Amino acid sequence: MSHPIGFIEAAGQRLEAAWHGPRPAGDAADRPTLVLLHEGLGCVELWRDTPARLAELTGLGVFVYSRRGYGRSDPCELPRPTSYMHDEGLLVLPEVLRAVGITRPILFGHSDGASISLIYAGGTPAQGLLGLILEAPHVFIEDCNVEGINAARRAYAEGDLRGRLAKYHGANVDCAFRGWSEPWLQADYRLWNLEEYLPNIGVPTLVIQGEDDEYGTMAQCNAIADGIPHGADVLALPNCGHAPHEEQAEQVEPAIVRFVRTVAGINLP
Repeated sequence: MSHPIGFIEAAGQRLEAAWHGPRPAGDAADRPTLVLLHEGLGCVELWRDTPARLAELTGLGVFVYSRRGYGRSDPCELPRPTSYMHDEGLLVLPEVLRAVGITRPILFGHSDGASISLIYAGGTPAQGLLGLILEAPHVFIEDCNVEGINAARRAYAEGDLRGRLAKYHGANVDCAFRGWSEPWLQADYRLWNLEEYLPNIGVPTLVIQGEDDEYGTMAQCNAIADGIPHGADVLALPNCGHAPHEEQAEQVEPAIVRFVRTVAGINLP
C-alpha cells in the first residue's frame, strides 16, 4: 500500500516524505524498513516508481524523504556549508528515523545519499541498522567529480536544467542546485574524505556502481570494500552511468532483493 506524499517534522525541519508498503507499528514495530536517501539533485518524486517497486518486490515498507532544500521540504540557507553531508548523517538522519518509528532500517543511498548513509553507519551508534545499499557512493574527491559538476553548472546557467529541476523542486530549485554544486567546487573541499568512517561499519554492505558514471569511478567502491572490516559486495555495471536503479533496473532490483532477503532475515516473497 502506498501513502501520498506528506510531511514529517524532524531535527527542527519540515520534510516531505512518503511511505510505500507496510509501516512499522504495533506487533510489527521492529519490522525491517528500507529507507531511501536521494542524490544531490534528487527528492521524493525523482525516485519515480523505485520505492513502490522495491516495496512490491521485497514485501517490506519503503520510506523516502526529501532533505532540507529539496522538493517541498523546508528551504536551506545558502551558501550551504561543506559539512552538509556530515550534518545530514550525524544529526538529521537519526532524528528522521526516530520521528517515523523506524528501528531496523536498511539504508539505500544514491550518490550524496550513499555518502550520508556511510557517515551515519560509521559515525553514530546506528542501533538497529541492518545493512547498507550504496549506489554511486563518494568517499573522496576525484577529478571527474569536479568536471561533472562544472558541466552541470553550465547546463543550469545556460541550458534547460534549471527548468527541468524546477518541476520537482519548485521554489527550492536554487537551494537544491547551489546547495549541491557550490560546496563541491570550493578549494578546501578537495580534502573532503569519509574513509575514517569505514572501519566502524559492521553491517553487510552492497555497493552498486555504473562503470561509465560521470561523477565517480570504481576507486570509490574499492576504497569502501577495502575499508569496511568485513568487506562489501560490489555490483559493477558496464555501459551504465550515475543512476543504475533507473538505467539497469533489470540488474539492480534483483541484487537489492537478494541483499534484503539476507540482511532482513525473514522469508520474503
